Amino acid sequence: MGSTTPAEEPSLSREALERCAYKHLEESGHLKHHASKALAMHMADEVWNGVQRHLFADTTSNRHGRPRVGRQHDFTRIPGRARSHTTANKWETFRLVGTLHGHAMAYADGGRHDLTQPRRMPTPAKPDGKIPTHKGMRKATWWDHTGPLAVVFAGGPDGKRGDLVLPVRIPQGPGQEARARHFLEVGARWHKVDLVRRRKASAPGGWAYEAHLMVLGPGYASPSVRRMRRQAAGLDRIGGVDGNVSNLSVVSFPANLAPSTGTAVSSEIVLTDAERARLEKEAKKRRGRARALERSRRSTNTGQYGLSKKQARRAERRATKGLPEKIVTAPGGARDSWVDGVPKQAFRRDRLSHGYRELRARQAEAAASAAEYRRHRARAVARDIVAAHGPRLTVEDCDIRTWYRLWGKRLSQTTPGMLISALEIECRAASGRLVRASTWSTALSQHCLCGERVIKTLRDREHKCTACGLVGKRDLVSAALAAFVDLIDPDDPKTARLDSARSRHAQITYGEGLEEALRESTTPCQNTPRGAGRVAVPAQRVTSAHRTAERRDRTTPDEPRHLRDHAGAPGTRTACSPQLTIW
Repeated sequence: MGSTTPAEEPSLSREALERCAYKHLEESGHLKHHASKALAMHMADEVWNGVQRHLFADTTSNRHGRPRVGRQHDFTRIPGRARSHTTANKWETFRLVGTLHGHAMAYADGGRHDLTQPRRMPTPAKPDGKIPTHKGMRKATWWDHTGPLAVVFAGGPDGKRGDLVLPVRIPQGPGQEARARHFLEVGARWHKVDLVRRRKASAPGGWAYEAHLMVLGPGYASPSVRRMRRQAAGLDRIGGVDGNVSNLSVVSFPANLAPSTGTAVSSEIVLTDAERARLEKEAKKRRGRARALERSRRSTNTGQYGLSKKQARRAERRATKGLPEKIVTAPGGARDSWVDGVPKQAFRRDRLSHGYRELRARQAEAAASAAEYRRHRARAVARDIVAAHGPRLTVEDCDIRTWYRLWGKRLSQTTPGMLISALEIECRAASGRLVRASTWSTALSQHCLCGERVIKTLRDREHKCTACGLVGKRDLVSAALAAFVDLIDPDDPKTARLDSARSRHAQITYGEGLEEALRESTTPCQNTPRGAGRVAVPAQRVTSAHRTAERRDRTTPDEPRHLRDHAGAPGTRTACSPQLTIW
């Protein structure tokens, strides 16, 4: 008998989890009226994808910690499928039906004006009549619907309430038509659709419901971005990147190190005065929300908090004078705890007011918006860097987690790790690559272009070489040295070695031009208030940036073959027809 790995045992496999979900669905009785086996299978599939990387080692024999199970309240996503790519007209969990052309014909007056969707989207009707086939005639189903887009949930095999039809609202406005057409025009590429809810304080109930669609194909890029990437791919330049807590420095040279083909170019990504003012304003709002939440919790749970020193002295003075005791609505003391410091009542058991829940929802919404803006800013900055320096760059392989232990929240303002990750993606999109070099084998911050070793501490931000006399910014000099790092194996940062001969040749070839580039940035930007010397951070627009769905390691498997012909009971649920926004 052959040996089997733990992953191949029936109790610890994807198929075993799916069968357990089927068995639970069959034994539950009433649950079959509301859920289908396909939905149970997708839920089990999501559980397996979440725990397999914790239970079993990957190709490098590494595990990723123990699985963390969240609260039931935080489970806000229902996984589903949009279309089967192996079997035609196969029944799915959530079907995205309709066409983009039919959607535009319904809400753009036949394409004669811009897309204008009403505030309350009408529910599309299920097709009726007969459809001719090679065997005769058949009854029309949702697969024959060519009108406005909608998400259809057929329910369980024993469901009697009919299909749940959710009308879809697609993004509209300037620049949105090309994006929607890229993802929705070809229905054969629709693969996965998830029903997701997110916090939105202004929506009824405090939640907004969306349908996240996964498309089997490349992402959308505007014509200007595609043009920029083609031009960047043609740049024959080599460059280096140096990440720091307060800035990101980039220096590049022509690949052949010939002055006739170009000059040394440097960029320094820093926060502008407008960006700093915006961050201070957001921090002030965040502190105000936190104080308001704390006051609300204390006012609602007065028995769990003691009096502050000031409140205790006032109570003592009133008692001395014989005055009646004053009722404290918001005690300012410490929480009532045991000797070891553990609160006597858990925070999750506190009573929360309606205002507290609404303010907490606004706080979560503001945090999500700020995080999306940081990602949008990182992508825009990465495009500017690749356009100026080309897609072949080298960066030191640093652990950003160590930086967070040293500088903490300061990194959340400049986000160097997010900038480097976005730069790596942008280099790959422009037919290049961002390689990582080990700091142990190169020590770029401790060397000069001439090859001499210049010892500097973290406090020293200026590079001064006593051998060649080069003076410049420490980060720009390190970025220039990174351009001359060679790797035997590009996938292994430990094989990186600094080519001092080439760096010395570049220093002699470019002379004063290189020294000026190492003292100040040479890529001016009109948006920078101080003129040349900085690459401006993109200004935040009024509308939020596009949301992106989560990454997925593998495609969702098809449903079992015995569920293939199920089409659900006829009819619609008129009482439950909320609308979905698809991103």
